[in-house]
Amino acid sequence: MTALQTAVESLIEHIQKATKTTQRLTVKLELPANTDLIDWMESQPLFPKFYWQSRDSREEVVALGQIKTFTDPMAAEKVLSDQQRIWGGRSFDGRSSRNRRCLSSFFFLPLLEVIRLDGSWQLAVNLSEDRDKVLHALSQVTPDATEVTEIKSKILGRSYAPDFSGWSSMIGTALEAISQKVFEKVVLARRTTLKLDTPVAPAQLLKASRGSNMNSFHFMMAMDAKHCFVGSTPERLFLRQNRDLYTEALAGTIGRGLDPSEDNRLAQWLMDDNKNRYENRLVVDDIVSRLVPRCEFMNVAQTPELVRLRKVQHLKRSIDAQLNDQVYSADLLDSLQPTAAIAGLPRDKALDFISEHEPFARGWYSGAVGFLSRQRSEFCVAIRSALIMGEELHLFAGAGIVPGSTADSEWKELDRKTSTLCSLLGSEEPELERRSA
Repeated sequence: MTALQTAVESLIEHIQKATKTTQRLTVKLELPANTDLIDWMESQPLFPKFYWQSRDSREEVVALGQIKTFTDPMAAEKVLSDQQRIWGGRSFDGRSSRNRRCLSSFFFLPLLEVIRLDGSWQLAVNLSEDRDKVLHALSQVTPDATEVTEIKSKILGRSYAPDFSGWSSMIGTALEAISQKVFEKVVLARRTTLKLDTPVAPAQLLKASRGSNMNSFHFMMAMDAKHCFVGSTPERLFLRQNRDLYTEALAGTIGRGLDPSEDNRLAQWLMDDNKNRYENRLVVDDIVSRLVPRCEFMNVAQTPELVRLRKVQHLKRSIDAQLNDQVYSADLLDSLQPTAAIAGLPRDKALDFISEHEPFARGWYSGAVGFLSRQRSEFCVAIRSALIMGEELHLFAGAGIVPGSTADSEWKELDRKTSTLCSLLGSEEPELERRSA
């Protein structure tokens, strides 16, 4: 990638001439259309590393190194200059009594960004007062990229937290609480730990997932070489462009059919099913109630649309709004996360139940991952995700529990969702059964 080397050298020249008040510099990149940013990212020595591809595939970014880190997104949003973006996310339960090991949020202003928007490329650098540190980091950037190899790892075994017996007990307790009007809905999750014959590299899993799972956000957040969170999620938390806001309720799930006829029959069943439509409506109502104080007006899709993914089909209702003046993206994070689609309703009662009954801490799973800037911010909901810690690989999935839920059918839904990533390792979940209409 000689064009990248030329661009880095050009940036170094610009930095040496920049005034003390300059905070960001960009240069245009001329890269081949088939350039793979995941390959290039994997070859770089700088951490943290962050990869982002938008759901419509129009934008792709690799952010490397850190000028500054933030645990409070609002503090970051107030000091960013135009065009600067911070990358990272908010965990589901970090720094709570339940999960002291995980940060409540982690955002960083990167040293370097490679950005593709449609067919055009840019290289950007954020500057700190210590210009020598920036120049030293830039000198470590290698223009060469070694191709990330296909996954060769095979699954030797898997364990679940909870196992099916624990899951059944937890579902029973949740349904009892719903019948007692403690909450209307709770989203309960399972962690699947895979034992592999050889470790899988985060970039391998990310690249394989990006190639297989369409209509999804793809992300990777690596604090260091040993700890990495990877996902391919269909669910947007929000996109904010100045005062325009776009969000959605994604809730209600069925598997894919073996052929077009079965696929359509399952889709129609999902569109007509009262339980799934009720679950989706709860999420819509919750989002609307949270946004009303922050919006001038709001439009909610009257009927759900069908979202077809590789392994599952979902119900989705789109919501767009015009924000009031002086609403920050950090405010929207506070309002919307965690949504009823990954926690439940009412939120606090559902969170209490999750904290008391789920046998593991979620950490980054079902948190929010993305970027924040003064003009534009976008976050996805971190579902269909994996935590890679050295040789350990944990996959996560959740299911919304409402009246009519059964432990067996919801367990199969978890299998379908987990297979989004599990199947990339040469194995489906054991004997996936499709729910019949």
